[in-house]
Amino acid sequence: GSILPFILRRVTVYGVASVMLPKAPREEAWRRLATDLPLDKLDATVSEAGLTELMTLAPKILKGEIRGRVVVDVHR
Repeated sequence: GSILPFILRRVTVYGVASVMLPKAPREEAWRRLATDLPLDKLDATVSEAGLTELMTLAPKILKGEIRGRVVVDVHR
């Protein structure tokens, strides 16, 4: 597969190297995500912006004024 650029500034990404775990704990973690994660709260952290909006949105992102994730629709 291809590797796309992923740029992070002043962001800490925490995670677990789950590929190193045996299969049973990985399956349990995925099961827990599917049942325990409140999707309405997850959806509330995501917003969508058009590509044309990025020049306005970028300074807000850099100032830390945007919380959650922004999905960029390149067709807008």
